Amino acid sequence: MPMRFYEAQVLPRVLDVLLGRHTDPIRARVAAGLSGEVLEVGFGSGRNVPHLPAGVTRLVAVDPATLGQRMASERISARGLPVEFVGLDGQSLPLGDGSVDHVLVTWTLCTIPDVDRALREMHRVLRPGGSLRFVEHGRSPDERSARLQDRVTPVWKRAVGGCHLNRPIPELVAKAGFEIERLESYRDNGPELFARFYEGVALRP
Repeated sequence: MPMRFYEAQVLPRVLDVLLGRHTDPIRARVAAGLSGEVLEVGFGSGRNVPHLPAGVTRLVAVDPATLGQRMASERISARGLPVEFVGLDGQSLPLGDGSVDHVLVTWTLCTIPDVDRALREMHRVLRPGGSLRFVEHGRSPDERSARLQDRVTPVWKRAVGGCHLNRPIPELVAKAGFEIERLESYRDNGPELFARFYEGVALRP
């Protein structure tokens, strides 16, 4: 079924603004240490591209909204990095087993319908010793806030492209077979309901 006009043409532009320049320091931290061939699931409008280290030789990108490819053209040109768009669905990656050095996801795991399957796919395509580098918003450790997230999520995800406020990001990453090497949990600018962030590095053993 084709994506609705809002999700395909409007939401990518809204997210480009909401996750704009103020997120640059976070993106730079998450991208630090990447090298070789990198898969980005949830490429969006290419806001991570300027932060990719010089050691990255190729970026393979997946995103359901093809509008982001056009929005990212200037960032890609300025970076001078080969970017190959290989698919629309993070739940079924068109890549071979152990074919990339690292996987990058930023504010993406909240929207993928079958997030467990998507994380297993990321684990599959990573070479042994490769890393998943991520920043996501997710379930609050505060019980009262978490209950509010549970109540709001059914309405929120219909308005914001399937976004879940209440996913337990560290648990989901570990469940897929990753070993979490570094994890930070913090509240970014904004209410706990929306701005509980999980940032880290997880390895494929």
